[in-house]
Amino acid sequence: MKQVKVHDKTFELYIPHEKLCSVVEKMADKMNIELANEIPLFICILNGSFMFAAELFKRIDLVETEISFVKLASYEGDRTTGKVKQLIGLNEDIEGRTVVILEDIVDTGITIVNILDQLAKLNPKVVKIATMLLKPDSLQKEVQLDYVGLEIPNDFIVGFGLDYNGYGRNLIDIYTVINE
Repeated sequence: MKQVKVHDKTFELYIPHEKLCSVVEKMADKMNIELANEIPLFICILNGSFMFAAELFKRIDLVETEISFVKLASYEGDRTTGKVKQLIGLNEDIEGRTVVILEDIVDTGITIVNILDQLAKLNPKVVKIATMLLKPDSLQKEVQLDYVGLEIPNDFIVGFGLDYNGYGRNLIDIYTVINE
């Protein structure tokens, strides 16, 4: 689809699924090398990261690895609230473990800083951050990202797990809003 309408906004194709899969493949290749001697725990930030996590995890060759999920929320409509609410927390013991956070998009950095603060209290060996998308022009917090799929401008996007008021997550491509 070249365009989609979600609620009151129209979006146009921005990143096709094939390119997303290629980017995820490169990230997985790097992780497979760098984490070869680890037993990592991947933590997927729901809801937005589920498609990225699924594509990535299929490509992780490490036999001894785990994935878990936490649910955080910081958006209302098409804007960040600046506050992070934890809706579902982590159940695994991460003390002494290598943890890889899987995030769909890092824009302000507020969510990543929040989860890093929470995880630091649980004494992991190391925490790495993988994000499918980065909006460098939106960053409000300084964050160290270990794996970045693509850098994008500060446009509102949907698809591949990203939503607008809960809709559009199921789109396999990523779409950007058309200024109307």
